[in-house]
This record gives sequence, C-alpha cells and structure tokens, in this order.
Amino acid sequence: MADSGEHDEGEAQGLRKIIHVDMDAFFASVEQRDNPELKGKPVAVGGSSGRGVVAAASYEAREFGVKSAMPSITAKRLCPDLIFCKGRFDAYREVSGQIREIFHRYTPHVEPLSLDEAYLDVTDDIRGIGSATRIAELIRAQIREETQLTASAGVSYNKFLAKLASDQNKPDGLCVIRPGQGAAFVAGLPVRRFHGVGPRGAEKMTRFGIKTGADLAAKDIDWLRQHFGSFAEYLFRAARGIDLRPVRANRVRKSIGGERTFHDDVSSGHALRDRLEEIIDIVWERIAEKDTRGRTVTLKLKFTDFQLMTRAKSLPHPIGNKAEFAGVARAILNETLPLPMPVRLMGLTLSGLEGEAEDERPPDTAQLSLL
Repeated sequence: MADSGEHDEGEAQGLRKIIHVDMDAFFASVEQRDNPELKGKPVAVGGSSGRGVVAAASYEAREFGVKSAMPSITAKRLCPDLIFCKGRFDAYREVSGQIREIFHRYTPHVEPLSLDEAYLDVTDDIRGIGSATRIAELIRAQIREETQLTASAGVSYNKFLAKLASDQNKPDGLCVIRPGQGAAFVAGLPVRRFHGVGPRGAEKMTRFGIKTGADLAAKDIDWLRQHFGSFAEYLFRAARGIDLRPVRANRVRKSIGGERTFHDDVSSGHALRDRLEEIIDIVWERIAEKDTRGRTVTLKLKFTDFQLMTRAKSLPHPIGNKAEFAGVARAILNETLPLPMPVRLMGLTLSGLEGEAEDERPPDTAQLSLL
C-alpha cells in the first residue's frame, strides 16, 4: 500500500525534496507488456543456456527466488517454468526516454542511475504543485498511463532515504519519509537493506551483533573505522539517515563494473575462469544497457586474507563488442595465474568511457561488499 502523504513532507526550512523513482522489474515488465502471452508468467531477461545470467526477473519469477545476476541454470532449477527472453535494449532505452521526459515536466534536476531509476530534486517546485508527495503520485500515474508500466517511488529529504523508501512498498508503491523520521526509519531496517552492504557484509556485522540500523548507530566512528576501514564514514552517516549529496544531472560516468563475492573461496584456475565468464556476462549487460564503450579493462581480485590485487589492460580503441571485452578479461586473468592464495571476490571494470551519466552507488562500487 502506498503512503498517501496528505501533508507536505518538506516544510522544514532548508531541507531538500528528493524523489527516487524505480521502475518495477523494468526489463521483464517491458517484455510482458509487449507480449501479452507473458503476462502473469515467470519471465527472465537474459541468456537461457550455458553460462547465461539473469539480467532481470519478473515478480512472478522472483517468487521462486529468481534474481538478477543469478546464473540462468540456477534460475531454471528454482523455477522450471521460467520463460527466458533475449534482452532488447533498444526497446528498454526507448521506454526509458519516455519516462525521463515525464520527469523533466516537473524538474530539470534529474540524475539517472540507470535506464529504470533516477533521483529527482523537486525542491524548486517549478509547477507550483506544493508537495513532493503529490509530484511523485502524478509522475507514477503518468508513467502508468503513457507506458502501461508501473513505478515505485520514495520521497524524502535526502537521496539515501528516498532510495530506501522507493523499495519499501514495491511493486507499484509509494513511501514517504518526512523530516524528523529518517533516523527512526533507518533504525528499524535490517543492515542488509543499506546500499552496499552485501550478504557477506551483513554476515560480518551479525558476528558483531549488528543486525539493524539501530545496532549500527550504537557503534561510534572509531569502532567502525577499526572494523570497516574506509566504509566507516558511510555506515556512520547512513545509520543516522544522513546524506548530504545533491542531485546532479548529467554527471560523467568514469567506469562500469561488477563483482561477485564467492560463497566459498576459489583457488583453481579452471574454477576462476568459470567465475570470470559469469562476471563478463553481468558487466557486459550493464555496458549494453548504458550503450557506451571504453578502452580499459580492469580485473579485481580479493584474496582470502582480504588483500586486493588489480590488473588492467588498455586498448588503443574503444572495445566494440562482448567478444573483445571477454577476450581482454580472459587474457588478464591468464597472465595472473597461478595465484598466491585462494580468491574470495572477483570483479571486472570497464573504464576510459565515452560520455555517460554517473551511476549511483555507495562510496566505491555498485557491488560493494563488506568482507
């Protein structure tokens, strides 16, 4: 159920009015919209065989545990009736353009994070509507009318809270966190809901007795620095609902990447090559989604003792296709083998990009895990 927000949530002087809009199962929903036979059925966008990876899953598929970035073989095992659709990024970009046009009816301050989500700063209220909550309702209604798709929205006084709120009542929901409510809202959340806290990070926090935002807020900054290093400042602020970042339109992206934390440490070259293929699929899907190209591929490895190693290769020209990207990534890994010890995390990044909008992320990476 949506929070209707009868009173304006931004009356407090000096506070921003931020909306985070997130389309519901975007890629899969576009496929269901364009092919009525898929409506109500479990749908995954991505490769269905070999080393394919799920790029997106419908809510019907998610009920079986199917998730994005999951190997397709695993997804099919969880949901035998799963229907795979090949990604149609031209179609997704077209719909994304329609959605962004709707955003710009209400504010010029739009910071896209990907094709299916964005931050909007509506503090200036150029249409004189009087309420950020009402603006969010209008935007969601127009998206539904003009694209036949649903969106969820979060409304608050900073980006961190607005993004948390947009996930609160999914799908097709609205949640408002008003001034004075942020710290209490965060206190009741599992730390796994904090952006950037992966499964292993949550496990580490659990070992310290930290399960909720309230538990995290009880730790002082020195303790957090001792145990979480450079991530401490982010955690300290997040546990208190604090985020001073402005909404920035047209930020320049520096890289696109992804990484996987392994359930068990991996040591053999054969197993590492298999894991690399999975990450190649994940990262190339993101590159294709952004419709950009870059010249430098970086391989990141985190060893069992938490030490990091990165190796990079740069080409004289932008990488033009997945095969070329994969070839460079495989060459980097092959040149690093054998490794001195088992690996717990592997990541790939493409940088040296042609111009593109900045992705939103906690301090360092969209796939950051606390290890």
